[in-house]
Amino acid sequence: MNPPRPTLPERPTIDGLEPRWAGRWEELGVHRFDRDRPREDVFAIDTPPPTVSGSLHVGHVFSYTHTDVVARYRRMRGQAVFYPMGWDDNGLPTERRVQNHFGVRCDPALPYDPAFEPPEKPGDRQIPVSRRNFIALCERLTETDEVAFEELWRRLGLSVDWSTTYRTIGTRARAAAQRAFLRNLARGEAYLAEAPTLWDVTFRTAVAQAELEDRERPAAFHRLLFTRADGTDLEVATTRPELLPACVALVAHPDDERYRDLVGGTARTPVFGVEVPVLAHRAADPEKGTGIAMVCTFGDTTDVLWWRELQLPTRAVVGRDGRFLPEPPAGVDPAEYAPLAGATVHAAREHVVARLREAGRLVGEPERITHAVKFYEKGDRPLEIVTTRQWYVRNGGRDADLREALLRRGRELDWHPPHMRARYENWVEGLNGDWLVSRQRFFGVPFPLWYPLDEHGEPAHDRPIVADEAALPVDPSTDAPPGYTEAQRGVPGGFAGDPDVMDTWATSSLSPQIAGGWCSDDDLFRRVFPFDLRPQAHDIIRTWLFSTVLRAHTEHDTLPWRHVAISGWILDPDRKKMSKSKGNVVTPMALLEQYGSDAVRYWAAAARPGTDTAFDPGQMKIGRRLAIKVLNASRFALSTGAAPGAVTAPLDRALLAELAVTVDAATAALDEFDHARALEAVERFFWHFCDDYLELVKARAYGEHGDDAAASARAGLAAALSVLLRLFAPVLPFVTEEVWSWWQDGSVHLAPWPDAGELRAQAGDPDVLTAATDVLTAVRRAKSEAKVSMRTEVGKTVVTAPPDVLARIALAETDVRAAGRIEELQLREGPALEVQVLL
Repeated sequence: MNPPRPTLPERPTIDGLEPRWAGRWEELGVHRFDRDRPREDVFAIDTPPPTVSGSLHVGHVFSYTHTDVVARYRRMRGQAVFYPMGWDDNGLPTERRVQNHFGVRCDPALPYDPAFEPPEKPGDRQIPVSRRNFIALCERLTETDEVAFEELWRRLGLSVDWSTTYRTIGTRARAAAQRAFLRNLARGEAYLAEAPTLWDVTFRTAVAQAELEDRERPAAFHRLLFTRADGTDLEVATTRPELLPACVALVAHPDDERYRDLVGGTARTPVFGVEVPVLAHRAADPEKGTGIAMVCTFGDTTDVLWWRELQLPTRAVVGRDGRFLPEPPAGVDPAEYAPLAGATVHAAREHVVARLREAGRLVGEPERITHAVKFYEKGDRPLEIVTTRQWYVRNGGRDADLREALLRRGRELDWHPPHMRARYENWVEGLNGDWLVSRQRFFGVPFPLWYPLDEHGEPAHDRPIVADEAALPVDPSTDAPPGYTEAQRGVPGGFAGDPDVMDTWATSSLSPQIAGGWCSDDDLFRRVFPFDLRPQAHDIIRTWLFSTVLRAHTEHDTLPWRHVAISGWILDPDRKKMSKSKGNVVTPMALLEQYGSDAVRYWAAAARPGTDTAFDPGQMKIGRRLAIKVLNASRFALSTGAAPGAVTAPLDRALLAELAVTVDAATAALDEFDHARALEAVERFFWHFCDDYLELVKARAYGEHGDDAAASARAGLAAALSVLLRLFAPVLPFVTEEVWSWWQDGSVHLAPWPDAGELRAQAGDPDVLTAATDVLTAVRRAKSEAKVSMRTEVGKTVVTAPPDVLARIALAETDVRAAGRIEELQLREGPALEVQVLL
């Protein structure tokens, strides 16, 4: 008697599965973190908080799918998965989006207007608003974006616990960032310094080393004639003649014979007539220009190096707005400098070159070149170097012991793929200064500091007033410091709040602490920290990964996580990184609707870890076909009455043997965070199962060869289908859940990961299936070459093979004959397998 069959859909489809199952998962709490589990049972993921500034693109879908595959796999391995989602909503991208969206700009000098509402349609000129009004608009827009982001993530099938979200500008994040800074300050790791600072004149903010990028730009060597002490000319080449009034020295290499006699003497600048020393330093390049360099404060980072190591004076000429300062530096003729006051760098260059030419101190015409110029990664204009007061955190750039400790931390980490560790080490070894953490922006985490004002109303920066940890988060622009009242703000003898905010990485670097409830939920923190996994892209190893390692090392004396899984970029058809700033992104919702979420996830999961991957809808089409095949093959298998039971037939036992090998391969790959290798192994077996085993076992499963034979076939189908659905579940969560619901209770995503040992307990010789498949393949080929239907009867098939192969074919003879529609199957001994098909 056949067992009862499950209720199967007449026409199964993958369309519409996402909203139904996403809602059901939330309703049943399938992805909810069980915080009662001990730390050894927890797998905690430090999920990247996406930047909330517009919309997600397909590159986000790509990398976040990789993380979700891991989360779903670990959940099926019986671990309590802590999988939070953060929103990175503080930073310049948010400010720019708010300015453009609402048509406003922040003016901190303006008072707060509680009744302010932005215009419905922004005009050509941005409306100035107070900082508090501006921040309110930032929060309004990011909250709208976050709703859209969550909707897309749910559609994609991310198994996030949506009760554990956080915002990098939220109360918990601000308190954590301020607490970490205060502790850095107390331990002497944070310090305030007035120093040359890389400055973006567009955004009016300092820029850290990690935010720099070099861009090739056209320039020109101008050959200037300085005057030696003996009155003769000295030719000096520079690409920045406009900085001539900022010149403080000339520098040559100590081994350069051309200038050895000049070192220790002086020279006079052309036009401005300032006497400067001629010095030696090994950073001078004898092959560049004329071999002797003009040191200006400051033209580039080499100028800063020379200024610091040679203890040179400062003659700053460029201000924070990118224009020349109104007053000349000390020693510069005011009359000669006057035309430069307030000029742009470009206008100043033209004026100085004209004066040099007029004075006969310019040699020939400028020599056109291209060279690397430093830009802020989000900026459009070259950086300037200005002297500013900024907060720094020690990061090993000037501390050999700390640098070595951070290198050791990198070696303690398990890197996936392993070669990515080199990028971390190269970054740490190449650091040339401490981490500049202050920014001159508005929507960010403020420094929890105030400064006492002296009798003249000037702040005493060397005596900051720190906030009480218990009061965090605080905003020094609206909160009074301990021991003061608001009435004392800005008056002599009173206080002034620190006007700056922290670099966004200063908050994001604490993502495990923020998500894990550091100092706000001690029980949760003990269960999840250090986290198990940090997934991220390779381009932010130098920023997010390194800074998180630094914060955990200094605060907790540990790594923040045990493993780091690095994903590659998505490239456009021109092999360029896909990013919103480049304008070459593809938004994912249309893809999810066209191909289905499982298909898009398949494309993402098929990419090798850490490898840049081209955007390829063709792979999504393959993923869609796979998802549909899972539906149809499952429906067929279940229509036979597939049910658990004893697997006795040699062919069925051979299938379980092959399946056990696949389970081992997928498990080993996912344990190493290699989603692509796992998917490849499972998909290869699945198509073998569909194309070969299902055809071989079909007649027997339908009872054409007796009840006992059918029972084994149905048990084999049930076992294989159960295992395959669970193996596919991390990558194809919707279609596997759909099929699971046809015949199983509960969710496939809470079912245990397949056990290869259980399969081997009933498994047999895998080569039985191999031999049977080889014969069936030969029969199909003969029919195809004869251009007849696969349903055509075969009168006789002669198989010649070694004895061991013939013995295996004999064990599956009934299935082979039925699948190939073979009337007579003859087996003959021979040196190699040969199949003769007589139609």
